[in-house]
Amino acid sequence: MEELTLTESAGLEGQQTVVFRLGPESYGIDIFRVNEIIRLREITPIPRTGSHIRGLVNLRGKTIPVIDLRDRLGLPYQEETDTSRIIVVETEHGNIGAIVDAVSEVVTLTDEQVEPTPQLVGDGEQEVVRGIAKAEGRLITLLDLDRALAA
Repeated sequence: MEELTLTESAGLEGQQTVVFRLGPESYGIDIFRVNEIIRLREITPIPRTGSHIRGLVNLRGKTIPVIDLRDRLGLPYQEETDTSRIIVVETEHGNIGAIVDAVSEVVTLTDEQVEPTPQLVGDGEQEVVRGIAKAEGRLITLLDLDRALAA
C-alpha cells in the first residue's frame, strides 16, 4: 500500500472504519479522523519522553509527533516490517502519527455490528476501547482515539 490520503465519502450508511493490525488482532478507528497513511520513515527521537513516544517525523514541512500504538496499549514489542505504517490522525492538539503493524482495509460498520465494551476484570485496557465490532466472522476492537493517543 503506497501513501494514502483519505477523504470523506458521502452517502454511505454506517460508520466507515480504518482497520489495522497490531499482532494478530484487528483494531479500528473512525475514518474521518484519519488524514493519511504513510510508510515508515526516519523518526527523530525525543529525549525524556515515555516509551510509547517514538519521536518526530517531517511530513511535507510539518513536524508530527509519532507514538508506538503497540507500546501505548501495553502489547509486546515487535520489530517493524515492510507492512508497518504510520496512520496520521487528527486530534484536538493537531496531527499525530501512530505506528501500526499493517493497515488492512476500510469497512463500513452498522450499529447492529457494534457492541459496547464488555465489562472486563482489571479494566486497564477498557478505557481506550469504545466498542467491539463483528464483521465478516471476526472481531474488531474499536479504539477511543483520543484516549489511546493521550500521552
